[in-house]
Amino acid sequence: MRLEDKAAIVTGGASGFGAGIVRKFIAEGARVMVADINGAAAEAFAKELGEAAIGHQVDVSKDESVAAMAKAALLAFGQVDILVNNAGVTHLPAAMEDVSESDFDRVISVNVKSVYLTAKHLVPHMKARGKGAILNVASTGGVSPRPRLSWYNASKGWMITATRGMAIELAPAGVRVNAINPVAGETPLLKSFMGEDTPDIRAKFLASIPIGRFSTPEDMGNAACFLCSDEASMITGVAMEVDGGRCI
Repeated sequence: MRLEDKAAIVTGGASGFGAGIVRKFIAEGARVMVADINGAAAEAFAKELGEAAIGHQVDVSKDESVAAMAKAALLAFGQVDILVNNAGVTHLPAAMEDVSESDFDRVISVNVKSVYLTAKHLVPHMKARGKGAILNVASTGGVSPRPRLSWYNASKGWMITATRGMAIELAPAGVRVNAINPVAGETPLLKSFMGEDTPDIRAKFLASIPIGRFSTPEDMGNAACFLCSDEASMITGVAMEVDGGRCI
């Protein structure tokens, strides 16, 4: 019960890596807000998990929506100890100059602006309490970019730099900030990363991962639990690769 008596928000928590993080947090004793653009899915998942979870619809790219999420979490839990910025999108693989402006704007709004907005509405609460843990779900693409996902890679590189900047600024206030860098996994974004889901393309992806498999939601849950727990009280500003060796 490493997260007993802690309250958490996980954005993008209704599916994929976010759902794996939510399940692990619940198993370790936390109360969790499952925050997701798909409100019905968030509510259904929270109901499945039991009374320790609540669902909430949020658009992490919109200030008023993030403000409402923070207010609802504080009303429900009385505190927020852990914030996981997991919600993310990508553009389809394409030459950088061929990615549409609308797709670029969406990637920046969801992957970049959301980190600013959640900080705006939750960091003051954590500062006032003198404690807290923020986890940003970045990507191996932010460390070792691959062609045709240039603007997605750049958004995750921004997130890694933001993690380090947040960590050094918030350390005196007792708030830790870390990131995890997953490799591609069996999530709703996998097909978008690959462009199309065929055995040949999957084999090509897997060939770049020394351990020989995709990341799983359980992998992300385990890593997130450690970094957000008191066991990691001396760890801040780290972007931990959970990638089966892909970035070596």
